[in-house]
Amino acid sequence: MADKTADGTKAIFITGGGSGIGRAVARKFAAEGWFVGIGDISEEGMGGTRGLLPEGRCFTVRFDVRDRGQWDEALAAFAAEAGGIDVLFNNAGIPIGGALADLAPEEIERVLDINLKGVIFGAQAAYPWLKARAPGSCLLNTASAAGIYGVPGGAVYSATKFGVRSITESLDGEWAADGIAVRDLMPGFIETPLLDIAPNRKSNELIRDRVGTAGLEITPVDVVAEAAWGAVHGERLHTLVGKTARSAQFAARFLPGMLRRRNRASGRPLG
Repeated sequence: MADKTADGTKAIFITGGGSGIGRAVARKFAAEGWFVGIGDISEEGMGGTRGLLPEGRCFTVRFDVRDRGQWDEALAAFAAEAGGIDVLFNNAGIPIGGALADLAPEEIERVLDINLKGVIFGAQAAYPWLKARAPGSCLLNTASAAGIYGVPGGAVYSATKFGVRSITESLDGEWAADGIAVRDLMPGFIETPLLDIAPNRKSNELIRDRVGTAGLEITPVDVVAEAAWGAVHGERLHTLVGKTARSAQFAARFLPGMLRRRNRASGRPLG
């Protein structure tokens, strides 16, 4: 990257940095000498992440990605502390699964707001900061293998991740002239606390249990952190992470008929 923050250190701001992928990416970038900003709604989670990073190399701010005004306040506060923003990692997201007919409207709205609206607001709020650091600054979004091909029980979650993929592709073209790189990660099932919750309010079966029953791979979270580092410093628009994501991409591209038949035969939703 061309420019750096005031003292020569690059800076990344990470949403959903209180656990899971966000925490792992924070640790990776901090280990590489970056100044790390963490945004999350959980003070406890952010405190846990901060305790894992070198002292004086982390800034935390509690905010809600669904609130456009809070985005401006959070990024301005981080930029003032760090001297600028080289990378925004638009990572905050929540899961949902189950038959569409069984999902409560408020569950659907919350997922759409956090997973999709939050990413759009983040990109919009980060744009002037990233433009100021260009060429070489980067917007990195967390999409998903669920954004490759929809599956039964994944209609709402997949819709948000297809949306994130589309946002990445659109802004890759829109921001190219500004010198801002736009990338996304497309992980499968990752070893994070999100696996240990139910996919919807009506379910008492953990996501982890359904993944295990289906025989799907669970990828270590550190693999995603390495992929994030590579995405920020590489040229690939979409970075697949894990065997499940790579298999889905292959099937969607070369075996779409088989994939459709398998979906229609299984039909059992996650949840």
